[in-house]
Amino acid sequence: MSSIHAAPLAPPAAGGGQRAPESSPPRARRTKRPVNGSQVVVERLLAHGVEMVFGYPGGNILPLYDALYDSPIRHILVRHEQAAAHMADGYARATGKVGVCIATSGPGAINLVTGIATAHMDSVPMIAITGNVPTYHIGTDAFQEADIVGITRPVTKHNYLVQDARDLARIIDEAFTVATTGRPGPVLIDIPKDISLAELPGPGRNGAAGAASREERRLPPSLNDGTRLSPGAERQLQRAAEAIAAAARPVLYIGGGVIASGAQEEVLELAEKAHIPTTFTLMGIGAFPGDHPLSLGMLGLHGTAYANYAVAHCDLLIAVGARFDDRVTGRVDTFAKNATVIHIDIDAAEIGKNVPAHIPIVGDAKTVLRRLLPLVPQGRPEAWLAQIAAWKEEYRLRYAVRPGVIAPQQVIETLYEVTGGEAICTADVGQHQMWLAQFYPFRRPRSHISSGGLGTMGFGFPAALGAKLGVPGRSVWSIVGDGGFQMSLAELATAAAYRIPVKVAILNNQTLGMVRQIQQISYRERYIAVDLGSPDFVTIARGFGVAARKVDDPAELKEVLRWAESFDGPVVLDIRIDPEANVYPMIRPGGAAHDLIAPKGYWEGNESVER
Repeated sequence: MSSIHAAPLAPPAAGGGQRAPESSPPRARRTKRPVNGSQVVVERLLAHGVEMVFGYPGGNILPLYDALYDSPIRHILVRHEQAAAHMADGYARATGKVGVCIATSGPGAINLVTGIATAHMDSVPMIAITGNVPTYHIGTDAFQEADIVGITRPVTKHNYLVQDARDLARIIDEAFTVATTGRPGPVLIDIPKDISLAELPGPGRNGAAGAASREERRLPPSLNDGTRLSPGAERQLQRAAEAIAAAARPVLYIGGGVIASGAQEEVLELAEKAHIPTTFTLMGIGAFPGDHPLSLGMLGLHGTAYANYAVAHCDLLIAVGARFDDRVTGRVDTFAKNATVIHIDIDAAEIGKNVPAHIPIVGDAKTVLRRLLPLVPQGRPEAWLAQIAAWKEEYRLRYAVRPGVIAPQQVIETLYEVTGGEAICTADVGQHQMWLAQFYPFRRPRSHISSGGLGTMGFGFPAALGAKLGVPGRSVWSIVGDGGFQMSLAELATAAAYRIPVKVAILNNQTLGMVRQIQQISYRERYIAVDLGSPDFVTIARGFGVAARKVDDPAELKEVLRWAESFDGPVVLDIRIDPEANVYPMIRPGGAAHDLIAPKGYWEGNESVER
């Protein structure tokens, strides 16, 4: 059965502030009128191309909001500060631009922390601007005072406590440089209220408020953007080319750094030139076409068996923009143990951190691959490609279908069909995240947006709102679990207020599915604290003025997804999936990457697979 409700949506809220009427003559506008610190912040945001910010006001950040009133910057009012960070994150991942979020002091700033940490773990460029109590109250336990600089130091690429308004322009400019140079990441700028209100000389100032243009700034020597390779890199490139030419069983292993550097074309050219099977991390999804004949799909904990087997048996592993995290390697001492490892990364600290690199190359992935490609000979390791093809056939991804019950994998496959594989899809963390990664073969970068390193529940829906606002011309779907969606469903008010046409597909099994699966496999089915039940998501969506529909009949699934895809406005779909469905294959707990487990009959495609 299905039910439908498409309540009238609120009209779009105005973005940015309303402009005050111009009353000064042209000559007066050319004079050096005093401005305050907040106006300097807005001026520098505009100079860096910021068109949209996500935030929630409060007393100590109000001077900045007052400055936004007269600016063309669009402000998106969220319903929780954590969502502001996630929206800025989703905006940045979808567009490649810097996402900007704003919060007030104390609890407002602290509510950003999870979103900042999510961006930090996944190397997303973000600027978080927080208000603070006046400088003369810092350290006195003033109302809504918190040491947000100290709190966020472990989860930011850099942060600032502004103590002199004359430093504001310089700090804003530096923050954008730090966030986008080298390995991207979030930067926090904490501005006490008296600094944001302090008066400064007007337009045309030089030293008073710091260098105002990008051309005047000089980057610190430590900020190497990776596009200039060291002299020693030439020899490393030659060694890498020789290793590729000599390899009988090569594998290309790519991560999110490929997307960050825009190196997807170079990766594809390398794979096709040397006929190298290619696998990717969760963060690397979309950096290589998922439906390409050389694609092995995702590797790691819930990756394809053939990707994990290929890495286990390869004699050369070419890692590009990937960090060998534990979800990929399983037991590190057994990972690709017979392979020569080429590791290309812009962050020197990542090379050799988890897996030793025989041929390390530090630099931007796009720059390195452009230099490497002319050195690589044409190749076709026939025997290896035949082995890969055999593994793909024998160990392809499968799932069981029970009569009258919607399989979650079926939802993802049908969504791929309905969207033509062209949607931007976001996810939180959990079973739904893995099913999306397994069964939606993304073909281009910045289409798959997921909380990878931190694994943040509640990320997917607000990230989808940010992505849709950043790329309004593309279809955006938020694939969420019923647990994670309950952590961020207040942002339905944001979706309705700004009429953001994001489609939410709740894979609703009424439980914390991944936790339940782990308890089933590793804790002898001693289930505790995983049964969520489920609220009436359709009624909740109606209350926010959002169209909603419930579906529990497999025969209606495609029609419902088509309706949602074509609906002009935000949509919530409560899709009741098989509550017994698990994510397979998976690396055996504590096992090697190639030590995979799956239910009896899984590899044979048994329709009555035991779970």
